[in-house]
Amino acid sequence: MNAYLRMTGLALAISTVAWGGVSRAAEVAKSTEVKQSGTLAVANTLDYAPFEYLDADGKQTGIIIELAGEVAKLVDAKLDVQRTPFPSMIPGLAAGRFKIAWETFSATPERLKQVDFVMFLKAGLAVSTSPDKKASFSGDTPLCGKRIGVSAGSASDFLVDKLSKECTDKGQAAIEKSVFNSSTDIVQAVLSDRVDARMDDATASSYFEVTSKGQLVVLPTLYDVAPLGMAIAKDDKETADMMVAALAELFKNGTYKAILGRYGMGAYAIKEPYFVGTMDALRAE
Repeated sequence: MNAYLRMTGLALAISTVAWGGVSRAAEVAKSTEVKQSGTLAVANTLDYAPFEYLDADGKQTGIIIELAGEVAKLVDAKLDVQRTPFPSMIPGLAAGRFKIAWETFSATPERLKQVDFVMFLKAGLAVSTSPDKKASFSGDTPLCGKRIGVSAGSASDFLVDKLSKECTDKGQAAIEKSVFNSSTDIVQAVLSDRVDARMDDATASSYFEVTSKGQLVVLPTLYDVAPLGMAIAKDDKETADMMVAALAELFKNGTYKAILGRYGMGAYAIKEPYFVGTMDALRAE
């Protein structure tokens, strides 16, 4: 009899754990689109390691791809990564071509006129160059007169314009900006001496420093340290709520930190995901 009770208690405990898991997943309310399609569609460049890229076998991988896969499991949906050029993402959201553009966007007043954000990471912008040129980036205005490569439409693209104006206001040479559609193209431009350096997220810059095996080095100055997030179509509350709730579960159960840790990006974790519809909603952390 005691053995039967123990077995019954064990069965109830297993049942409680199982139903507890279902309950937690069920708390992530699906958007109408996910309910109807059974698919979590995400626009992504698939060209921005370590966040998203194709591995040697052509498989989609990276921090964002892994996080998106875990979110899809929580909402019981199939993940559909729609490869999209970065400059087309915010216009695509505004035009209703997709609901989520999951990249490492920084929030700006201009962007917030068209989209909202769900923040899930923090980083600044950093400059990386070849070891033989590192010493030439010195003084209070190390970028003045340099050829700098940036991704089209990125925070780096706009920041270089601002820094270039500061150079000319001080009577120094302007920054010569080169715009690329692919982060790997910028790396190749640095390695082939078509540009002196590249400006990018500090996280991605650190990744390329490691994977380049000494061919790239990151300069110590960090610019515009800020939270980063995915973009959501403006005023699409149910999609934003779904993504905040799903990410909150991944933060809580340790999946978020585990994924960042696999790519050496644990230092860029934030405390919790949160919604940003206006600039005053941004948090300093």
